[in-house]
Amino acid sequence: MKNFDAIVIGAGQAGPFLAARMAEKGMKVALIERKFLGGTCVNAGCMPTKTLVASARAAHVARSGAIYGVKIPGEVGIDMKVVRARAEAVTMNARNGLIGWFNGMDGMSVIYGHARFESPKTVSVNGETLTAPRIFLNVGARPVVPELPGIDEIDYLTSTSIIHLDTLPRHLAVIGGSYIGLEFAQMYRRFGAEVSVIEHGPKLASREDEDISDAIADILRSEGISVHTDAGSIAFARNGSGVNVTAGSAKIDASHVLIATGRKPNTDDLGLDAAGVVTDKRGYITVDDKLATNVEGIWALGDCNGHGAFTHTSYNDFEIAAANLLDGDDRKLSSRILAYALYIDPPLGRVGMTEKQARASGRRIMVSTRPMSRVGRANERGETKGFMKVIADTETKEILGAAILGIEGDEVIHGIIDAMNAGTTYPTLQWSVPIHPTVSELIPTLLADLKPVQL
Repeated sequence: MKNFDAIVIGAGQAGPFLAARMAEKGMKVALIERKFLGGTCVNAGCMPTKTLVASARAAHVARSGAIYGVKIPGEVGIDMKVVRARAEAVTMNARNGLIGWFNGMDGMSVIYGHARFESPKTVSVNGETLTAPRIFLNVGARPVVPELPGIDEIDYLTSTSIIHLDTLPRHLAVIGGSYIGLEFAQMYRRFGAEVSVIEHGPKLASREDEDISDAIADILRSEGISVHTDAGSIAFARNGSGVNVTAGSAKIDASHVLIATGRKPNTDDLGLDAAGVVTDKRGYITVDDKLATNVEGIWALGDCNGHGAFTHTSYNDFEIAAANLLDGDDRKLSSRILAYALYIDPPLGRVGMTEKQARASGRRIMVSTRPMSRVGRANERGETKGFMKVIADTETKEILGAAILGIEGDEVIHGIIDAMNAGTTYPTLQWSVPIHPTVSELIPTLLADLKPVQL
């Protein structure tokens, strides 16, 4: 049996940084990863997908050159092998950077293999038994593949496998109208494929307010993407080298199918029963406000605890755990204000409550919206799709949430994120003096237009 001060299982965006902090303090740490350092973000999520989004936007801008007086002779072509190679290079650079960092770190042992609990303090990996008084789980999540008629008869893609395509689909059918599916839908449409998005529910991006969901659908349709909501029953059948997709009354002749119907935690093969660790009905590990499980000495960080499926929330889990366990701080999960982005183009930046959530809370609220067509920077850039929206508490003047769907919305939202985390009321933020010409300069104007709404 090998003894360590701490064992970290999973090398996503929380575990490796926590392992490094502990090693820097002189602890003996084992970091166990079954496949690649960096987790989903580096290997199958943010880094490769946003690299692909950048290639797709470059193609879109090139095709739109004439609007700006830029003449490009002939058609804009796409070399999918180069597109794929560029995304893989970004991933490998990040992954190799982590490998080099850990190889040079005293006290750190990186072990590649599948770890399983033997008891609350011991795990087995590669035929060896490791023990430590502290064990941290950062095992991430993977795509869900639903049981749909005919799905076992076809070759389908997931968000993990589609990033390795080096040919252009003739017609990509995207099953699932949420964030991952929508990013790939617009990306492949801009690469030149026909694209259909099929969503079982009534709206795309169903977590958002209806006005945001509708605007997202309009953006996608404006680029020639077919959107099928309220799809009802979905089924598949082989059609030569392609797939017939039935979605309610719609019939789609697809060459490729992307299943983007959600993700599930990688907790089903860890031997959690042997440690006594409790999960909820969806398999997420139950944690308290400081990320501790029900078993003393075991913590769960990142996607596997169900408190945020994002790189930045996973990294914040590391910050919470490190602050409390290593720095004598008292940080809590409940203090986190959730923010995220949808990386279609233009992007959606989101923070805090939606209007629907704010209404349901029973608060007296104020709402303000402003179309991007009334933002100078958007007009100058010729990108006026979308709108800005903010929700505030009438009595406390607290900013409750915001959505910025439009040019640079993923960056502009940080002004409101920062204000909310600092506890800045909207009248104070309203009197800031932002730089012109920017999109962010409209935040004070947006706040000045806040008006009470009837619950």
